[in-house]
Amino acid sequence: MEPVIVVGAGPVGLALALALARHEVPSVLLETGDGEAPVRPARTCVLRPDTAALAQRLAGPAALPGTHWRVWRTLRRRQCLDQEDFAPGDAPFHLPQHTLTGALTAAVRGSGLVDFVPGRRLTELEQHASGVRARTSGGLGATWSGSYLVGCDGARSTVRKLLGVRFPGRTSVERRAVAALRVPLPWPDEALLHRDPPDGAGEVSARSLPGGRWRLDWRLPPRGDLVTPEDLLRRIESTLAAWSEEAGPQDGTPAYELLDTGVHTAHQRLARRWRCGRAFLAGDAARLLGALGTQSVDEGLRDADNLAWKLAVAWHGKGGAATDALLDTYESERRGVSVARLRALDQALPLVQGGSGLRSLLPGGRGPLGLLTDGHAGRGPLGAPGAYAASPLTSAALPGMPVSAELGRPAADVPVTPPGGERQPLRGRLGRRLLVVLVAPGTGVWESRHWRNAGVMPQLAAAVRGLPLPAELLVAEAYPGAEAHSVLLVRPDGHLAAALPGVDAAALHASVVRLAGGDGADVRA
Repeated sequence: MEPVIVVGAGPVGLALALALARHEVPSVLLETGDGEAPVRPARTCVLRPDTAALAQRLAGPAALPGTHWRVWRTLRRRQCLDQEDFAPGDAPFHLPQHTLTGALTAAVRGSGLVDFVPGRRLTELEQHASGVRARTSGGLGATWSGSYLVGCDGARSTVRKLLGVRFPGRTSVERRAVAALRVPLPWPDEALLHRDPPDGAGEVSARSLPGGRWRLDWRLPPRGDLVTPEDLLRRIESTLAAWSEEAGPQDGTPAYELLDTGVHTAHQRLARRWRCGRAFLAGDAARLLGALGTQSVDEGLRDADNLAWKLAVAWHGKGGAATDALLDTYESERRGVSVARLRALDQALPLVQGGSGLRSLLPGGRGPLGLLTDGHAGRGPLGAPGAYAASPLTSAALPGMPVSAELGRPAADVPVTPPGGERQPLRGRLGRRLLVVLVAPGTGVWESRHWRNAGVMPQLAAAVRGLPLPAELLVAEAYPGAEAHSVLLVRPDGHLAAALPGVDAAALHASVVRLAGGDGADVRA
């Protein structure tokens, strides 16, 4: 089987290549540039906790340098309207995008399963019954053969254009002036949104980064005059002076070091198709968002995580005749989540930008400031991770089987123990195979040698060994909302696929067959 061709070495393409490698699938990573991430301190990304854990798994053992926010504050004029205190495992993670890209690039260069080829521009793409063929320019030019191809090459995607996929949507729905500073603001490891601040800036957010650095964003009219360097300096000094005055007696504007500036324009676009035969689109090549705090890098990493394990099933020949049905769910799941996110943005933008009469259309009747907080804090229709409850891969909920993480949503990050292994968070076991989790109260106080051959464990272990896809058996002391002896099935991308009220080998097998995209008759072990 030939490798998967990944086009584009931004965070999404790098993550996809590394995720495929974790599934023992080789890839060729083609990149137009030189393979080095340009350093832009003002270009940052916010990752939800589970996405941050994914990035850390892929980047390797060295910790990614970023900030887990302890607090998010929402202010209006001189009043704090809301304060969100994050638990350690639920805090958004903020880091410069070039830091993330650099760490993933280093991991790719150290991987034996990724052939990283910078300086190559895709010019032609052909598909045939058993694979794809790509031609590139740069160097001496080359032709590349692969089993599948994924376009992670950004908003101006060459892959999307070569596939003839339309990319309709709206242009310039939101515009922001951005500055990265090193400045001693009085909110370490925090972030805040200030609406109608005393300096009359309209709206400004401040989000902390490591090393006393901050990213500041000022909302601008969607279309308007260019922001000159002088304008931006005035904004910085006015905002810092106003915050300094609010914090108490100061000696004027605090000293700061300006690291980087820019103007960010958010567009809303959605590719008509995310799969064309053996070719796929991911990240900004498939959808554009970024208004009201929504995070395009976070969504792109989720695309990569969703697609990688499905391509691995197909590449290793585990899906049989059901492979096409499984690969189709990438588009139905991830594009479906994007449709919902863009619909929420369409409803929220007029309200946040000064419209009226839309509150009743928004879930929970959230006001403008609440909606902005949702997007940044990773909750609600603008920020919460997408769910796949309606996916054909998700088993139907069984009566009397409540779980706090609804089927199709990301599984709770509970401590789990593999037989013969050490206890660790569930997220640490993701990304290589399915997880079968037995909820067994009391096991946490015993070494696994005392329980791995007791009770239902031998029966469940035998059932796991007979599954049609690779799976790992784990034990959890407890799981929110699940009763003792419940069995949970977690996908490699961390979404809860099934919940069974006990050890039922046939039901577990059927749930895994569903995850392979088939009905059981065409799935090979």
